[in-house]
Amino acid sequence: MTALDDAPVALTKKDFTSDQEPRWCPGCGDYAILAAVQSLMPEFHRKPHEVVFVSGIGCSSRFPYYMNTYGFHTIHGRAPAVATGLAVTRPDLDVWVITGDGDALSIGGNHFVHLMRRNVNLKILLFNNQIYGLTKGQYSPTSEVGKVTKSTPFGSVDHPFNPVSLAIGAEATFVARSLDVDKAHLTEVLRRAYEHRGTSFVEIYQNCNIFNDNAFLNITGRDTRDEFQIRLKHGEPIRFGPNGEHGVIMGHGGNCEVVDVADVGEAALLVHDEHSENPGLAFALSRLAHGPSSATPLGIFRDVVRTSYGEEMDRQVTAATATKGTGDLMALLHSADTWDVH
Repeated sequence: MTALDDAPVALTKKDFTSDQEPRWCPGCGDYAILAAVQSLMPEFHRKPHEVVFVSGIGCSSRFPYYMNTYGFHTIHGRAPAVATGLAVTRPDLDVWVITGDGDALSIGGNHFVHLMRRNVNLKILLFNNQIYGLTKGQYSPTSEVGKVTKSTPFGSVDHPFNPVSLAIGAEATFVARSLDVDKAHLTEVLRRAYEHRGTSFVEIYQNCNIFNDNAFLNITGRDTRDEFQIRLKHGEPIRFGPNGEHGVIMGHGGNCEVVDVADVGEAALLVHDEHSENPGLAFALSRLAHGPSSATPLGIFRDVVRTSYGEEMDRQVTAATATKGTGDLMALLHSADTWDVH
């Protein structure tokens, strides 16, 4: 990493790939996500020492070991808290949070929603396989009702979280969903997430072929994906199907509904607006599917501009310094571990 610090050379995927062999089960969707991220990193023209990956606990949280960047493998559910401190004190760094449905939405749920509402300038990737993989197959906060696992032998009675709905409800400024097996789509979503100023949240459907295999087969299978994938494109009518024969309209009560275009006409279709300040449309789209067993929206639900947490904090510090004296907050934060208070 040191040799790259001052070298004005074009970087490649290899420069962001560590010397550690990935330790995931053969066939795990995490490999595809890792490869997509490593391949995309050189596009951002940041050197490895200018990038940090922060993770919690779970299979996905091994991710920092496989990136030739700075990394921090934190404790269960607390990656957003650690990453928040890093992002606001080191705005010169690109900060990424890697988490899973259990890590982020169970023990880490509180940290997750507050990260969204604060709009901290970082990217959070949630690998959603709808199961606890690292601890060998217990149900997770995104497992469907009735899911039979080692911890729910008679079927889960919990109603699952919809991560996209949760993020939008927490006023996240960038919310998207993609798939582990669609590198082109995932790469474009990650590119857009990187370009966003503030918290970028991306849910990635990720297959666990050991404990929850084929959970997303409807939207990834070659024979079914056209019927189940609703690709969201800003400024375009929302339609899908092998020949675009299905569409989405705004129905009664503010609920989105799937219809046949031949029955309603294209003029009746909902036009996607990812930049709408009102999160109602994005939220309604997120409620179209409560899981990947029905037609499911993919892409960018919301992308709006709002001042980031770090920018607001810097504004307050600047104002306080101007009115109260010449104090240096950074010098205080990086000073000795103790000081005298008079």
